[in-house]
Amino acid sequence: MPRSTGCARSAIHGGRTPEPRRLDGRLGIIASGLAGLALPLSFAPFYLFPLAPLSVAVLFAVWTRVPARRAFLCGWLYGLACFGFGVFWIHESFQFNRIAIGWALLLTGLLVMFLALYPAIVGYGVVRLSRIGIADRRYQLLLLMPAAWVLAEWVRGWFFTGFTWLQLGYSQVGFPLQGLLPVGGIYAAGFAVAVSAGLLVLAAREKGNGRWPWLAALILMWAGAGLLGVVKWTEPAGDALEVALVQGNMPQDKKWLPEMRRPTLERYLTLTREHWDADLIVWPESALPGLRDSFDGFIGGLAREARANNSHVVFGVPVLDRESLELFNSVFVVGQSTGSGEMVYHKRHLVPFGEYLPFDALIRPVSEALGLPVADFSLGPGTQPLLEAAGHRLGVSVCYEIAFGNEIVKALPEAGVLVTVSNDAWFGTSIGPHQHMQIARARAVETGRYLLRATNTGITAIVAPDGAIEGRAPQFEVQVLEGEIFPMEGMTLYARTGDSVVIALVVLVLIGCFAASRGSSARHDAG
Repeated sequence: MPRSTGCARSAIHGGRTPEPRRLDGRLGIIASGLAGLALPLSFAPFYLFPLAPLSVAVLFAVWTRVPARRAFLCGWLYGLACFGFGVFWIHESFQFNRIAIGWALLLTGLLVMFLALYPAIVGYGVVRLSRIGIADRRYQLLLLMPAAWVLAEWVRGWFFTGFTWLQLGYSQVGFPLQGLLPVGGIYAAGFAVAVSAGLLVLAAREKGNGRWPWLAALILMWAGAGLLGVVKWTEPAGDALEVALVQGNMPQDKKWLPEMRRPTLERYLTLTREHWDADLIVWPESALPGLRDSFDGFIGGLAREARANNSHVVFGVPVLDRESLELFNSVFVVGQSTGSGEMVYHKRHLVPFGEYLPFDALIRPVSEALGLPVADFSLGPGTQPLLEAAGHRLGVSVCYEIAFGNEIVKALPEAGVLVTVSNDAWFGTSIGPHQHMQIARARAVETGRYLLRATNTGITAIVAPDGAIEGRAPQFEVQVLEGEIFPMEGMTLYARTGDSVVIALVVLVLIGCFAASRGSSARHDAG
């Protein structure tokens, strides 16, 4: 008979039941690993969204039955399995930088091990706090653990400039909990997933009719979120726009070869000339394979054609400032509204290690000694004028930037349309581009705007304000995706507040839990 710890769990009917038995160490490790493997299946391209709360429920259940150090280990193994499966595709990008497969796997493995620390630290923290004084399983599972999980996701979303992949809320894009995105963003949906996990654990531990109140609460929460999804936060602002998104499908291993420059330009120009009836034509990130100032003649001719056809072209091309020698990942727009000039946006949120080196002075000598490519892009200015086309302002983002909702909303309410350009050819046929597309869909829902996504090899798509994909080009094919969209006006609640409200509430919950645990501990010591 195991020794009692003095803690007890309150059932919903007010009775007292003994704390669950400690979990066998090996069983906890196996359960955590399997649950971690299951979580990526809730995201694109699998879309098994119920697995998200089920996966987290298993981990929460393990944490309630192991000591703090074991909780850290189980959380870390959960993270290793989750990120090892879910973002293993990152290693494919290294092949285009001529990095040996051994180095590629090592670097990816180090990233996975680092990301796995987030659930590990959460596990250790919530179990320590629970052991100190929060004995009621309801508070642990419905407040403490969900709040700690979301706070960890938020930290992961900005630390080292952030990595938002596999955050719980994204698994719900296209499903009932998506209704929370216009209200509180991706972290509100993630909190709802984590609370759902806690409700599942509580229901599983009850017998007979005791589990139904927990299941009823779960159903009501999901139904309520679904009803929020029918609220129209924004409305059309003017006439429809005809758009054309050009998917050039240039292979990444050939894209930058000198002999491919002319065929690339001819392909994009030929495809564009077939769609001059569109109000807005969008090319992908770095569609022009070289520096901006080496394409003066080509861009000048493109601008003249666009003006002659009352159209606009948005395209990506790197820019080198010859005076400061700063290199920018940039997007230009030319056409009727810009006259004989151009409008430009410089990417503001760079990919760590991919576009810049954090702790440059420390890491650069090591990278150069190992023969690894060194990234050298510069940050664009924090405040830049919005690009304009077809009489409307555009909220433009480049590739990685679309993964940060708190930054995308800065273009609102002025921007009537979101435009994101990318080049997911770096990740081949992996699941990475599908996850990236799912993330982009969340931005459309959060802002109540149409989103145009133009990519080199896919996934090129037109996304409606409710997150529905209204048009999509097949991957790895040369194609122009045509469609009709409406610029939108108005603001969702999330567009007004960003992540601040949800994160503030999460922090308050954790402060309350900490205060309660300290008070309980003091009373226990006094007794």
